[in-house]
Amino acid sequence: MSAPAAPGGPLVDAVGAAAYTVPTDAPEADGTLAWESTTLVLVRARSGGTTGFGYTYGAPPAARVVDELLARAVTGLRVWDPPGANEAMRRAVRNVGLPGLVAGAVSAVDIALWDLKARLLGLPLADLLGVGTREVPVYGSGGFTTYSAEQQDRQLRDWVDGLGIPRVKIKVGESWGRRERRDRERVAAARTSIGEAAELYVDANGAYTRKQAIRLASCLDDEGVTWFEEPVSSDDLTGLARIRAAVSPDVAAGEYGCTLSYFDAMIASGAVDCLQADATRCGGITGWLRTAALAEAAGLQISGHCAPHIHAHAAAAVPNLRHVEWFHDHVRIEQQLFDGALSPEGGTIRPGRNGRPGLGLELREEAAERYRVRP
Repeated sequence: MSAPAAPGGPLVDAVGAAAYTVPTDAPEADGTLAWESTTLVLVRARSGGTTGFGYTYGAPPAARVVDELLARAVTGLRVWDPPGANEAMRRAVRNVGLPGLVAGAVSAVDIALWDLKARLLGLPLADLLGVGTREVPVYGSGGFTTYSAEQQDRQLRDWVDGLGIPRVKIKVGESWGRRERRDRERVAAARTSIGEAAELYVDANGAYTRKQAIRLASCLDDEGVTWFEEPVSSDDLTGLARIRAAVSPDVAAGEYGCTLSYFDAMIASGAVDCLQADATRCGGITGWLRTAALAEAAGLQISGHCAPHIHAHAAAAVPNLRHVEWFHDHVRIEQQLFDGALSPEGGTIRPGRNGRPGLGLELREEAAERYRVRP
């Protein structure tokens, strides 16, 4: 249903948010953090009788940021202009501070506005943005440090043998890097699980020291690891650059970035072989596409971090895409709460293939309501 006509096109009539906290299916942890639930903050943007959806992963108070700060910044603006709304939101939070929770809220609203625009036009978001590829590569991501050997083996085999995903990632750096032996054992076990043909990635979530990461790289080489994510903190650009120069696997980072200046500094320092960006943190679809262009100008590829159903359409639009993360925690939530979830069978997802407008997702209201929390 189309929005009412207005000079210059339909307007954003209302924006609101809600938070849903979903328990994990097993205890999860990486090198630095453990969790037993994940919160999705969902934004609805309405124009006339049409509603667009966007979301971020974070904390329930992000919904209050949307309702109390961002809604008034974008209500009344033209639906056709998500980049203009993005700039209006950034100006509205200048004194509050953008990084972290607020950046997630801005990103979720931006995504909802892009979804709304595509729905009003009756187009999949991929078609609105312009398709460079219909098949977006994904990698299976999970392998939490809390998993038993049997859990890790089962998950990896499900991805590689069951779904045909030819690239997978596990977490390392357990207990802030204090369990090196178990890290080595788990990497070796992962290689046994997936065989020689599949690509093996590891993610330390910044848990290692510089020297430790370089030392452990020999173990990674032995198992054919080709992707070393956040071997040290992404704040340590000098350390990332030194590790990158010393190890064989590609070094990747950037998932916490929320501004172009952050990504520009990361690129300028020579810290990464592949830039990661998370549309639910870096300014939504608007911010992610700009970050991809920045990476392309520097001769780098970009990877979409987590939230695969958000990244799929934008990822299909950029020429320097490497892949999108098919993250177990988020995939499970997105499949549970939305109709229209994509299939990664064969190692790719195909945004827009079903012809549904926007992101192609519809919230399962009854399924979601049981997890709804007050911000």
